[in-house]
Amino acid sequence: MAEDTAGGRTMDERLALLTARKAEARAGGTEAAVAAQRAKGKLTARERIEHLLDPGSFQEVDALVRHRAFGVGLDHARPYTDGVVTGFGTIDGRRVCVYSQDFTIFGGSLGEAHAEKIHKIQDLALSAGVPVIGISDGGGARIQEGVAALHGFGGIFFRNARASGVVPQLSVVLGPSAGGAVYSPALTDFVFMVQGTSRMYITGPDVVRTVTGEEVDHEQLGGAMTHATRSGVAAFVAPDEKSCLEDVRYLLSYLPSNNLEEPPLAESADPVQRRTEELRDLVPLRANQPYDMKALIGAVVDDGDYLEVFPHWATNLTCGFARIGGRVVGIVGNQPSVLAGVLDIDTSEKGARFVRTCDAFNIPLVTFVDVPGFMPGTDQEYGGIIRHGAKLLYAYCEATVPRIQLIVRKAYGGAYLVMDSKSIGADLCFAWPSAELAVMGPEGAVEIVHRRELAAAPDPVARRAELVASYTERFTNPYVAAERGYVDDVIDPADTREVLARSLDMLATKREDLPKRKHGNVPL
Repeated sequence: MAEDTAGGRTMDERLALLTARKAEARAGGTEAAVAAQRAKGKLTARERIEHLLDPGSFQEVDALVRHRAFGVGLDHARPYTDGVVTGFGTIDGRRVCVYSQDFTIFGGSLGEAHAEKIHKIQDLALSAGVPVIGISDGGGARIQEGVAALHGFGGIFFRNARASGVVPQLSVVLGPSAGGAVYSPALTDFVFMVQGTSRMYITGPDVVRTVTGEEVDHEQLGGAMTHATRSGVAAFVAPDEKSCLEDVRYLLSYLPSNNLEEPPLAESADPVQRRTEELRDLVPLRANQPYDMKALIGAVVDDGDYLEVFPHWATNLTCGFARIGGRVVGIVGNQPSVLAGVLDIDTSEKGARFVRTCDAFNIPLVTFVDVPGFMPGTDQEYGGIIRHGAKLLYAYCEATVPRIQLIVRKAYGGAYLVMDSKSIGADLCFAWPSAELAVMGPEGAVEIVHRRELAAAPDPVARRAELVASYTERFTNPYVAAERGYVDDVIDPADTREVLARSLDMLATKREDLPKRKHGNVPL
């Protein structure tokens, strides 16, 4: 090899130096730090990327970046990567960008150079039109770098907002995420967490104890199941990191790479003409008896595969992704087995968030309706059920993707309208013979309409029963709505899959433009 006279080294020597530097970068933190990471049952930053991406597809960028924060006590330690591994690769052959914080270096804390690496990969994802996946495992802002670290967080948040609705953004929280660090996941489309090791909170238990006097541990305050069941921050929870990363891959199979693409089609051996005769016996004869809406969904979708989003939160509404005839659909359904499927503050927010996500990424919506109304009570009214319920209404009204409504049983009052009725823009509305479309249930309607008659009746109980039966026969059925065209067809439950598949095929070329404006004013 010829000698490089300018630098005094041969190319072989230069390559050896490069190899040594990259090996140092790949090593991560100290052996003790790596051992401590493994002792917690956690993978390293690079192992996470290797498990997430297709084998051999990862191309790292900025592996040799080091911090430049001199004079703040960090001069002696300038490890390569600065505590975050960034790059791009593929998942099931589809391109993605990824960053993975390395807790073994500075505890995964974010400094100026660390943030700039994330900025760069976010910008690359947006310009290339590919999903970006952020794996969080860090201690928040690097205190020694002060306002430069805070400025770095701000740049991440700004890019999260810019990319929202343009490319899918997935946050995988596999360790601590505290203070300002929690806002980036909150701005993204989906948050994944792992039981026992993932934590998210604005202020930790010590600060809570000092300020409020409350005694709470890390898991109770910000653990995975807390955010999956109570706060609605975590869309998915897994028992371990590998399962969590597999869930990320699975979710991406339903999402397009960006807002200009259609969701990926998939071949299915499940024929669209398959009859769903088991659904004829799904709805109980008594209107107040529960059943599992997810059984209906499983019978209708391809191969029974249904990826539920937020399965542990606001469970009186189910939302998730599936395929019908190979086409990706977003499903929203009232869950009669939980609080009779009533809409409340949490379900309204859950549904609105999901509907807007599907609309952003060109995913058709199928809504299964069995809703008795909105939850009554002072807690709901004082908590803003009017404002929160309007979020779900607004989300449906704004959505331009194909929208299909199927009324299974109860569809009462304003809740019927909010659940994607014809009047707010659903493209097609179907009903089963068991459907009940009315302002309210028969018992409540009779009490209001015939109050004086009942008060004067010699046998109020018997007369009430007669009036309820009459009201039920005349109004709580799908045929009055069908006569007026509010329902496009009343169908045999056994035909549900075929009707939905045929309808989705018809609507595949739907195009709708909203009025020109900067943006609407969502009732936040």
